[in-house]
Amino acid sequence: MSKVVVLGGGFAGVEAAIFLRKEGFEVELISPRPYLYIYPTSIWIPVCKTTFADVCLSLDELQQVHGFRWIQDEIVQIHSQERKAIGNKGEYQGDYLVIAMGAGKVHHPGEQHYMSICGAPEEAITLRDELDRLITEKRGGKIAIGFGGNPKDSTAVRGGPAFEVIFNIHTYLKKLGIRDRFELTFFATMAEPGKRLGPQALKMMELFFTKLQIRKHFGKKIQEFRPDGILFEDGSLLESDYTMFIPANQGHPVFAQSDLPLSEAGFIKIDEYCQVHDRPGVYAIGDSAYIEGPQWRAKQGHIAEVMARNSAYNIAIASGKRSGQPKSYLPHLNIICVMDSGDGAAFVYRSQKRGLMVPMPIIGHWIKRGWGWYFRNSKLNKIPRIPGL
Repeated sequence: MSKVVVLGGGFAGVEAAIFLRKEGFEVELISPRPYLYIYPTSIWIPVCKTTFADVCLSLDELQQVHGFRWIQDEIVQIHSQERKAIGNKGEYQGDYLVIAMGAGKVHHPGEQHYMSICGAPEEAITLRDELDRLITEKRGGKIAIGFGGNPKDSTAVRGGPAFEVIFNIHTYLKKLGIRDRFELTFFATMAEPGKRLGPQALKMMELFFTKLQIRKHFGKKIQEFRPDGILFEDGSLLESDYTMFIPANQGHPVFAQSDLPLSEAGFIKIDEYCQVHDRPGVYAIGDSAYIEGPQWRAKQGHIAEVMARNSAYNIAIASGKRSGQPKSYLPHLNIICVMDSGDGAAFVYRSQKRGLMVPMPIIGHWIKRGWGWYFRNSKLNKIPRIPGL
């Protein structure tokens, strides 16, 4: 039986392991965390609408359900020519190698002074505790939420969760009856955050900020984060008692020490079938990969899972288990998300042909909650999977 080694236990890695097992391969999944972290639903941890345990899926349980082998280890080197990876605990080599280790972060001076909803999972708990402290001890204050960009790669941005966190905090404070005691500011290094979603979404976002009395601080590069706020390159200081920031992505630091072909921003170069350039038998998916496409393209969980499923199918063809043509991820490039506000949501869609944003008061929030329930239970085979999801 051919063996595939999958590096990474996130959306892309777990989906690849599941579908590679369906294709009949022996699969080893290497991940330093004992769980798959469901980042899209972690936005509710800071406002006490969900718990940390609720957004974690045990890799031990997943391996028992699907039949792959999970090994807890952190990868420190990749030798792609040999389809081999080296971890702190051992070496892993297969007939095929799938790299799904996620990405690194762009660093900023003073980064110890901000928290992130897209950083280490435990930071969501810190966000919750610090918000609680601000509410109970100070009974008011200045909250700054934002995200940054990477000029070397327009896909290396994760802005959606920042919008969701500030909208959820607004709703939470309003429910507590203390919204008027807090100054909320949304900041971004680009002049028009959310532009990739299309002109309609950009206009609607402007209406949301005005209606919810959320201040804006756009188009200025960050010089450093400070205990009392964010200093920008023009010398302006955005004061903050509570700073949540999502830095832009860049290639995983392990990639820079490998023999992998990399883009300018450090992501792995692949073809449309997710195979790494000039590396037969090696695939890269999800945030690890450099993806082609229009300027507005974005790396999202559903794209990562499409890449994972396609890679499993394409490896089956390469190994002779299947016949036919390999599958490309390019036809699936679009932006789809339900942007939650705690008391509703907005459905966001962007494709090559159009972009739209549709408000969904009340029901939108429960649709996203329902997706979280579906994701968890379908991954554990407790309910049937919807084709393509």
